[in-house]
Amino acid sequence: MTYYREPTYIISFMLRRILVPVDGSANSLKALDIALDFAKRYGSKVTTLIVDDGKLNVNEVATEVNDRARRAGIELSVKVKEVRNAGESVVSKVIDEISEGSYDLVIIGARGRTVSEQLLIGSTALSVIINSPVSCLVVR
Repeated sequence: MTYYREPTYIISFMLRRILVPVDGSANSLKALDIALDFAKRYGSKVTTLIVDDGKLNVNEVATEVNDRARRAGIELSVKVKEVRNAGESVVSKVIDEISEGSYDLVIIGARGRTVSEQLLIGSTALSVIINSPVSCLVVR
């Protein structure tokens, strides 16, 4: 008789802390849903980041994030950062949070509030992917 050890999930050690930048767009909310699923399956801690650039209703987005987490039965934290001057951008705030928070993975929507349907990936997502010191999962 052969003894099989119980499965160990290496991925649960690789993805302990996940950051999800959310702007309220369909792709960013889909990225949040995937992060919540990772949390259910692997015990990951999920943090959402809402960057207030003045064009976003932060309270509405935070409410949607908390509702989805509640429905999934997952506790998450919501961080809000504000773009205060011309030298800052949404991308710089996201990269700062990645560096400060010691995240293992960033799950980001391919397109946020971009108007053009022809773009496969938005400028914010592309800049985060290129400049992120950790792995990124892009959601379309």
